[in-house]
Amino acid sequence: TVAGRHVTRKRRPVAGGMEAPSEPESSGPGGTGPAVGSFQPSEHQHVRYNPLRDDWVLVSAHRMRRPWQGQVEKPPQEDVPRCDLSNPLCPGAARANGEVNPQYTSTFVFDNDFPALQPDAPEPDACSHPLFRAASARGVCKVMCFHPRSDLTLPLMSLAEIRAVIDKWAELAVELGASYPWVQIFENKGAMMGCSNPHPHCQVWASNFLPNEARLEDRTQQQHLQERGVPMLLEYARLEAQRKERLVVENADWLVVVPYWAVWPFQTLLLPRRHVCRLQELSDGERDSLASIMKRLLTKYDNLFEISFPYSMGWHGAPTGPHLGADCGHWQLHAHYYPPLLRSATVRKFMVGYEMLAQAQRDLTPEQAAERLRTLPEEHYRARPRQAA
Repeated sequence: TVAGRHVTRKRRPVAGGMEAPSEPESSGPGGTGPAVGSFQPSEHQHVRYNPLRDDWVLVSAHRMRRPWQGQVEKPPQEDVPRCDLSNPLCPGAARANGEVNPQYTSTFVFDNDFPALQPDAPEPDACSHPLFRAASARGVCKVMCFHPRSDLTLPLMSLAEIRAVIDKWAELAVELGASYPWVQIFENKGAMMGCSNPHPHCQVWASNFLPNEARLEDRTQQQHLQERGVPMLLEYARLEAQRKERLVVENADWLVVVPYWAVWPFQTLLLPRRHVCRLQELSDGERDSLASIMKRLLTKYDNLFEISFPYSMGWHGAPTGPHLGADCGHWQLHAHYYPPLLRSATVRKFMVGYEMLAQAQRDLTPEQAAERLRTLPEEHYRARPRQAA
């Protein structure tokens, strides 16, 4: 019973064998009929299905009105020196293992001095009980510096410099993907996201196994292609390009949306318009337009709260290594951006409590987030003339 009305929820099956509640049917003292009032996503809590992960997110936008008395973060450091030889990622600096970086002028790649994966790890001991399973984990971990200057993040770099980053990503995907099934390119930006060094860089991990997220996306995309005859994210990109309510930026080859099922407040999904399975398959023109749309998106991110915006991002594409000869047509290349900030430069979204024990939950609708990002200027706030005090 809710507010004097008897509410009965129908159940309907969804992917994965679970059930989700449909719209409630209600009956009051005078008989049966629809619930009073109309549904508004920005006012009424609801759940949204994520077909890429086969799970759900609870959207409760009205919670944005609650006062905040929780943790307040320190704003990101803005006065990063251009070059500091005590920084192990700078040209000419010595790293922890004693090696000295070359005087690089563009991108620079080296083996991670503290790798999570190594190519020669021994096999785990066999165990006869299924509750104590282990398997081999081998691979390589590399660090890639985007630029010799520590004070230049991607949105502050030129299009040519961003294009050089993209080309190096594709080169590493080919090199490592020749033998490893999965090559994960990812960037953690900002101390809030666990980044221990302000120098612009990313990491590239190649593994002899498909990680959990890769396995999940492989299954859901394959199922979608079998059921609908079109790659999931290709169909999704076309629908979002038509509807535009969650669109942030677009060009002839790419579009960026706050996905319908977004979990993080200003999470975005970067999608190509044509069917392409892997980063290394992009044409020259698509790489140029990718550099452009990345700069536009990341400039908007920085302009949102006028800080160097923290996030974790990464590329997902079809598996490599032994999968290079397989039919991976169900895959569509895409990049995820997961920024933690919610209300301001100092208030973040925490994934705790309900999120850890039940399911993901967000306090801002994807449509509201997209509108805020879409309407921001594309000139970086640090490039604007400073007003006299």
